[in-house]
Amino acid sequence: MKKVIYWLMGEKAGRVAVGTWNWLWGMPVETGGKVAVEVAEESLRSMQESLQQLAHAVSTQVAAYERAKQKYEAKVKELESFERQAMVAQQSGNEEGARLAMTKVIQVEQLLPQLEEQVKQAEQFVNASKDKLNRERIKLEQYKTDMQNMKDMSEINEALSSMAKVNSDLNIDSARSQFEDAKSAVQRRNLRTKAYAELSENPAEKLNADLEQMAIDDAVAQRLQRLSNSTPKQLPE
Repeated sequence: MKKVIYWLMGEKAGRVAVGTWNWLWGMPVETGGKVAVEVAEESLRSMQESLQQLAHAVSTQVAAYERAKQKYEAKVKELESFERQAMVAQQSGNEEGARLAMTKVIQVEQLLPQLEEQVKQAEQFVNASKDKLNRERIKLEQYKTDMQNMKDMSEINEALSSMAKVNSDLNIDSARSQFEDAKSAVQRRNLRTKAYAELSENPAEKLNADLEQMAIDDAVAQRLQRLSNSTPKQLPE
């Protein structure tokens, strides 16, 4: 299945898709590897897109609330205007005009409670939506920080993994062990060679050689002593 996805989507996109699929089904994402970082980045992008959609929805809701509020405020002003018209008509003796204006006042008064309730509900929805948007924005900033920390940690893990691989490839411990073995072998051979030379040497011959050397050294010393004691000859004038 993985090979088919990699072939269709490419290795990088395929690895992200497989990692996301595993994550959705509760399967563990590759521990601390690149796939986990890529899945997290893809999830972060999805959260950012969802947050943008949420912000757009909240802005639409706010606009609707503002229109409802303006409509309510206009009706309140309209009510006040009809009340003034009724008062002016009554004061001027225009009973018909006063009745007509008061009829409109009553109609607006009947409509205002409904508009007021709609405005209050819209305000509650807008405030709740704004709070949710702010909470999601704070969460997204936290996820961004976590994402950077995750990248840093992944780089550290990669460096440690590379170092471990280099150590394994170089096989330093094995080479060090071989060097110590070779060094010990050379030292053992040197000891054996010295021991063999000592054992193979004839003690009598060595004694004679030492005596002969001592006799030669003594003769040389005597000759030098006589030479230094003799009177130097004077050259003829």
